[in-house]
Amino acid sequence: MLKKIFDKFKKKEDQEVEQEIQEVEEKIEEDKDDEVQKNEEPENEIKEEIKDEVEQEGLNVDEISIDEYVEQDLEEVIEEKLEEIKEKQEEEKVGLFSRLKDGLSKTKKGITDRVDQLLKAYVKVDEELFEDLEEILITSDVGVNTTMDIVEQLRDRVKSKKITEAIDVRDELKEILSDILSDEQSNLNIEPSPAIILVVGVNGVGKTTTIGKMANRFKKEGKSVLLAAGDTFRAAAIDQLQVWANRVGVDMINHSEGSDPGAVIFDAIAAAKSRKADVLICDTAGRLHNKKNLMNELGKVFKIVDREYPQATKEVLLVVDSTTGQNAVSQAKTFKEAANITGIVLTKLDGTAKGGVVLAVKSELDVPVKLIGVGEKMEDLQDFDAKDFVKALFGDEN
Repeated sequence: MLKKIFDKFKKKEDQEVEQEIQEVEEKIEEDKDDEVQKNEEPENEIKEEIKDEVEQEGLNVDEISIDEYVEQDLEEVIEEKLEEIKEKQEEEKVGLFSRLKDGLSKTKKGITDRVDQLLKAYVKVDEELFEDLEEILITSDVGVNTTMDIVEQLRDRVKSKKITEAIDVRDELKEILSDILSDEQSNLNIEPSPAIILVVGVNGVGKTTTIGKMANRFKKEGKSVLLAAGDTFRAAAIDQLQVWANRVGVDMINHSEGSDPGAVIFDAIAAAKSRKADVLICDTAGRLHNKKNLMNELGKVFKIVDREYPQATKEVLLVVDSTTGQNAVSQAKTFKEAANITGIVLTKLDGTAKGGVVLAVKSELDVPVKLIGVGEKMEDLQDFDAKDFVKALFGDEN
């Protein structure tokens, strides 16, 4: 009997002990959860602060693991990421410069290689050297007026610096060409968005290809792009632009062939507004029955843009074919009379030995060259950089 009573009390005691142990374990778990939560709250706050600092440094937060910064020194990690981005940009720049040099190889043979041969043939600087240099520049489509200006500047530099050795003329010539081509407004102006780019030029200069390559570039930069097929007079112009739109993966606004270009641009602007497009790129007519009709049609388009899209950042790019030489300068002058051209796109520079037209266009029109085409690939439509252009032209390394 006593054993039964003892067993009963022992069992009760064991249950009480187990219950106490369970309560203690639960309390420990609760305390652990509270501690984790307390630790997580400041960590989350730290992460938010880090995100703000990272964004202020101009880095993309999505590309970086924020957890790295909780364990490492913030400035050290940001410095590492900036260095990585800088190295990547340098690699891309070297690649683009290499493509630029390749694309300008014919022009280099036509101009600077001949200049180098000339300078090697002379020991001292004299008037005959200047006359031979004039001939090289004029026959390379630099243009008479621009050539006279270059040679006159060269004479003044040689005289003021007391240069006597012919080979020393080379560096002075490079500086003069860089000065002529340099322009503070040489970058494409598409910020702030929305932006509209009107692409003008005669047929056959590479307008459609230029539009397609620009659309591809902007899309890769994360911008939403819309195209407008405003050249309704040329057979197959709409179809060709549609091919590029499909290839790049952007939408295009178009009407039927022969319709009013102004109506196309009007509808395209309405679509760009409703879709909140970052960039609207508009093709325009390149040929009508005569020059007057063409310029009148362009004038109508510009008025519609000014009226319907006044808040948009605007670029008017004139596309000219480098292989046409001085005809490119004449075309540029004609279009400048009818439109407020904000920039020049020089295409097909890889196909001519007379790339001096770049100098002629910039010098005689005083309009910045913004883009150049040095090949058929997407990346061969490059931003124009005067210093890089002259380096590539003279065969220097970047």
